[in-house]
Parts: sequence; C-alpha cells; structure tokens
Amino acid sequence: MATTLVRPRTHTTPAVRAHKAPALRHLGPNWYACVMGTAIVANAGATLPYQLPGQRVACQLLWALSAILLAALLTARAGHWLHHRDQARAHLLDPAVAPFYGCLAMALLAVGGGTLIVGKDLIGTGAAVAVDAVLFTTGTVIGLVMAVAVPYLMVVRHKVEPQQATPVWLLPLVAPMVSAALGPLLIPHLPAGQPRETLLLACYAMFGISLLATLLMLPLIFGRLIVVGPLPPALTPTLFLVLGPLGQSTTAVNQLADVAPGAIDGTYAGALGAFAVVYGVPVMGFALLWLALATAMLVRAARGGMGFAMTWWALTFPLGTCVTGAAGLAHHTGLTAFAWLATALFLGLLTAWLLAATHTLRGLLSGRLLTG
Repeated sequence: MATTLVRPRTHTTPAVRAHKAPALRHLGPNWYACVMGTAIVANAGATLPYQLPGQRVACQLLWALSAILLAALLTARAGHWLHHRDQARAHLLDPAVAPFYGCLAMALLAVGGGTLIVGKDLIGTGAAVAVDAVLFTTGTVIGLVMAVAVPYLMVVRHKVEPQQATPVWLLPLVAPMVSAALGPLLIPHLPAGQPRETLLLACYAMFGISLLATLLMLPLIFGRLIVVGPLPPALTPTLFLVLGPLGQSTTAVNQLADVAPGAIDGTYAGALGAFAVVYGVPVMGFALLWLALATAMLVRAARGGMGFAMTWWALTFPLGTCVTGAAGLAHHTGLTAFAWLATALFLGLLTAWLLAATHTLRGLLSGRLLTG
C-alpha cells in the first residue's frame, strides 16, 4: 500500500517589518531652521546699507541654496509622515518638539521673500512674484494655524511644567510676524486700491497677533531663567530666539511704512512712517540688551563644554531679523549709527551661519544627526 508523506505544519513567527526610509525616522521639524538661517543671510546681506563688490551675487547663491534645502526638506518631511506617522504624531504631542512646526511656515516665508529680494535677478520679476505669492500664502496660512494649534496642544494635551519654559515656545508665535515683515514685498505688485490696503492692514493685524502673543509668553521664559537658573548647555543657543520677534517686528513696521504711501490714505501713511521709528528704536534697544545677555550665557555654556547641536541654528534667523530691523531704521532715520549697527550684526550673523552650517554638514556626513 502506498503511503502519503505528510509534512508537519510548522508555526513560524512572521518577521517584523522593517521601517521604510529609516534615515527619515528622526527628521524633525527643527530642520527647517537650516532653511530659515540660510535664507536670512541672503535677505539681510542684500538689504544692508553698505554693499561690497560681489555681495549681491553671494546673496543670490545663498538664496538658491536655501530654495534647494527647502525643496529637499519638504520632500524628506513628506516621507517622514508617510513612513513614520507614529513618530510624526509623537512630535506633535511632545512639548519640546511641537513648537518647531512654526519653522515650516517661516522657512516658506523666508525663501519666498528672498525670491523677490534677490531671486528675481535669476528667474525674472514675474516668476519671482508668482513664486513668492505661493510661498507667502502657504506660509502665512500654516503660520496662523500653528499660532493657534501649538498653544492649544500645550494647554489641553501637553504636560508642561514651569521649569520646561524655553524660548522655543516662541517659534509658532513669531511666524505671523514674519508674514507681516515679508508681506510688504508683494503689496506694490497688487492692483492699486483695496487689494493693496487689504494686504497692508492684514500685515499690521498679523503684527499685532504675534506681538501680543509674544508679550504673554516672554514673562514665562524670563521668569524660568530667574527662578530655575540657566538653560542646559544644548538649549542655551535658543536664548537668541527672543531676538526673533524683536528684530522681525522692527523690520515689519519699517517695511510696511515703505509701502504705506502707495496703499493707504496719506494721513495714515505719514503716521505709519512715524510709528516705524517710534516703535523700532526702543525695541531695537531692548534687542541689543537681550543680545548681550544671550551672548554672555552662550560664552558661559561654551566654557562649560557645550557641544554642537541643531539648536545652534537658533543663532542665525533671529540675529538676521535684527540686521534687517537695523537696516530699516537706518533708512528711515538717516543715521549712520544704525547702518554700522546693521553691518556689525550681519558679521555676527555670517559667523553664526558658517559655524552652524559647517557642523551640520559634518554631522550629516558622519551620520550622527539622523540617528535618534
């Protein structure tokens, strides 16, 4: 009799599916700070009161680099959400990471503004207006959403302790101020009449949103420093983030005053021009005070052995807004002192960018920056 050989069934444990695109798993929204920091060097350098031969060409190259970085990061972050959605959601629920979603809006806005400031030399004014219109609109919408969503999550979902207060909390609140500062670049390209006046007043409204929200948050941050003590070394560079709303608001009022005569009644335009100086000078004074304090704390942390971290990019964009703010005051007051201040701040910005960019590139090549 023939026999049938029956193979015994074996129960095997299915292999654990490996994550796709593992290099993207720890790519957080804080990486948009690289785009912001690079774009602000181009934008600030092109608007300095003093220009050297070849300076504008260098700014064009930096703008192009920032645009490439933005495209690469948008693609990589899309892959992060696609393949690592659990990690992306965890970022939103982490009070230390969620505020960095404001960087997405500011990266879009900074590159868009740079397109009209220097990018138009390479792609033409018509194309630059179209690109900036898209990036400005997208960045503004995202910025306004994050200005509400992140504080909402901090109130209802995040478990936050007073000692956790850091300047990083300002990031989603500053984004509308960036819109207020860069919106004026588009106003002259709109039809005269209500379209121009609408965008002008919308920028002033976003100026108010960001300024008042910042005034609510700053006491928590400064109070934490006084009561708890210095930030950990890796977070010390984030003290420079306080310069963001200060320098950007000064830039905003000066930029808006420049375009006000062609967008609103002459009586209001004159008042807005005066407001640019009356507001900007005291705020720039406080910015210099905070810059001195933050620099002293940074030197202290460096002496204590502070190593490189992505927080070093916090030294770039906020300092750049002080450059553009000082340059705006130089234009409206005619004072050489503000022109020299803008130049000195720009040299500090350039140094900070070179340090952050060099260490970031080195970290990427060694693979350290994308390993959890």
